[in-house]
Amino acid sequence: MKLVYFTHSLVSDWNHGNAHFLRGVVAELMDRGHEVEVFEPADSWSRNLLLRERGLAALTDFRRAFPTLESRAYDSKTIDLHAVLDGADLVLVHEWNDPELIHRAGVARRSAGFRLLFHDTHHRAATAPEDMERLDLSEYDGVLAFGAVIRDIYLQRGWTQRAWTWHEAADTRVFGPRPELDREREVVWIGNWGDDERAQELEDFLFRPADVLDLRGAIYGVRYPRKARKRVERAGLEYRGWLPNHRVPQAFARHRFTVHVPRRPYVRKLPGIPTIRVFEALACGIPLLCAPWEDAEGLFRPGDDFLVAKDTEEMTSLMKELVNDDDLARSLAEHGRETILERHTCAHRVDELLTVYEELS
Repeated sequence: MKLVYFTHSLVSDWNHGNAHFLRGVVAELMDRGHEVEVFEPADSWSRNLLLRERGLAALTDFRRAFPTLESRAYDSKTIDLHAVLDGADLVLVHEWNDPELIHRAGVARRSAGFRLLFHDTHHRAATAPEDMERLDLSEYDGVLAFGAVIRDIYLQRGWTQRAWTWHEAADTRVFGPRPELDREREVVWIGNWGDDERAQELEDFLFRPADVLDLRGAIYGVRYPRKARKRVERAGLEYRGWLPNHRVPQAFARHRFTVHVPRRPYVRKLPGIPTIRVFEALACGIPLLCAPWEDAEGLFRPGDDFLVAKDTEEMTSLMKELVNDDDLARSLAEHGRETILERHTCAHRVDELLTVYEELS
């Protein structure tokens, strides 16, 4: 099978979590003998901001880490879609593409034999439906949504006739335990600041507990304003900025536990959809503590795979317990990784994608 994927960026994961999942899916498809071509906008904001912050060395580092993966930069105004899509069997278009490109892919679908799917991995369908209503999906065969809530919105609003839940997952080629590394500190958190969508939650479930317990640890991510960086320092933690995603397993391995603090839109409007970092942390075998969120789709085993704290006091207590109880930490790590390997790897998601393609065919 030949698959063509239009993404926002394959090479840059600067504030762009979908790159994590896409890399694993593309690698898995290629390992199975499929032909995969990835296209990304020449002016993608993620790659532009990465280059501004880290320079060309960041792209060189990506190529060393993923020597078999590559993408082609395109201009949405000049790309010859009929030539690009010639011979394709399945085409996926991610929602962070130019609306005109999304429309033109549908037009190309009319006179070609490929199947065309729209891939949504964001909360805009729930939080900014007016943005999604402007997209022309009339010629698409359906939608791949990263959670049941998003899938149902597409169906209920009539934006598509067919939709499937296609959760993100861990690329176990990259994410796994690193037992050779020493756990030098207690807590690590890897996530971007965003638009104050979880500022209070980070205060309640990370900064204050770490401050009270005098924990040592590191914070990785981008878009932290000066005020946020100062708060990290006051909590006794070290802010370290952007971390290439393929280096995350090493960061996890050097800490005793990590924390999942979902953005407010996910908690309120998208129950059941975790960030991809949950899959990756569990795959790495690091104990995970969570701020409140509902595993509405039964992806995990809360209490076995991770622990959930209802407030600051309970999170502080759980952190203290994890630091002092090696058996508890070991149990969480083992159960969490077990669940990932059984249900939530990129290989599982490729199986699901091929099933959808067979159904359409």
